[in-house]
Amino acid sequence: MTMVPTQEAAGGWLSIDLDAIAANYRTLREAVAPGVRTAAAVKADCYGLGAARVVPVLEAAGCRNFFVATLEEGIALRAIAGGEAAIFVLGGPPPGCDAALHAARLVPVLNSLEQIAAWRALARTYDTALHAVLQLDSGMSRLGLGARDVAILAEDGDSLSGIRPVLVMSHLACADEPAHPANRAQRDTFERLRAQLPPTLASLAASSGTFLGPDWHYDLIRPGAALYGLNPTPGQPNPMRPVVRLQLRSLQTREIEAGTAVGYGARFIANRPSRIATLAAGYADGLFRAAGGRGYAVLPGQEDIRLPIVGRVSMDCLALDITALGETPVPPGTAFDLIGPSLPIDDLAAACDTIGYEVLTALGHRYHRHYRSGDGL
Repeated sequence: MTMVPTQEAAGGWLSIDLDAIAANYRTLREAVAPGVRTAAAVKADCYGLGAARVVPVLEAAGCRNFFVATLEEGIALRAIAGGEAAIFVLGGPPPGCDAALHAARLVPVLNSLEQIAAWRALARTYDTALHAVLQLDSGMSRLGLGARDVAILAEDGDSLSGIRPVLVMSHLACADEPAHPANRAQRDTFERLRAQLPPTLASLAASSGTFLGPDWHYDLIRPGAALYGLNPTPGQPNPMRPVVRLQLRSLQTREIEAGTAVGYGARFIANRPSRIATLAAGYADGLFRAAGGRGYAVLPGQEDIRLPIVGRVSMDCLALDITALGETPVPPGTAFDLIGPSLPIDDLAAACDTIGYEVLTALGHRYHRHYRSGDGL
């Protein structure tokens, strides 16, 4: 049984700003022309932030189209979202699960001829046309129908019999690099492939793709990470409002002499007398071991002083060099920001040689979660 940690007992506190998510949705919606729909990628439990709390906020902001990764996520979301919400399953129906997906009023993203055949057979069983999305592989080589598959569909007039495509989509591999030639190449391929299929709405852009400009917007954009505060324009100011704040509780503070080792493997050895604070979260809470020796925390009120994480991150704790705080008292329970107003989540990701997506989805369930909203949600 999973226990929800109380605020007093938790080793860390994860604050999630629901108003910021709504504001980010509006920012993305305003970045496209009025006729372009703005969907929301809510897979992985809204990137780990909690679909039960986030999806109603997105619906209140006007979102009616949601993308999840799996059938299970779709079924869970159907119990949360309003009856008029369209829920698209990016992975399509698992083998043998077509009827279950249809029964849950979900729309599959069909990625292969095999999935198309199975969905077509289900349509024959029900003697009705079934909605579906067709995904094209425009150059990412991950999911979707390739050029040979599309040619087969175009040649066989009955290949989509019983299937009513409501959207044709693809996904950009390098959208976070605006000058990358792959963006234009994928768009050209997408144009060529979709021209061979029955006309319907089209979608190519997710978070970063939205900021490539109108040529990539088509009829629907599918932002995910940007909704949750990650920067969709790396190397430029973040146009999104920050959503999460992560604070860790101190367990103990000690003073060590020069030459003293800290943490497993004795990878860090103090080169001067130092103050070390042990904070109550580690890699079991989604804080990567790579943060040791590279990441930082700050003490609220003294945000101009970045305090380095030293030694290896342990399963349940990490060590922070707080020498730069001087004699500032740091009693047990003192809260330090690991993600916050002066430490964006993308900074922590860079320190761990990863991306904000991975940091966000890894944040564990031992934190006390607090949802903030001016509407009292």
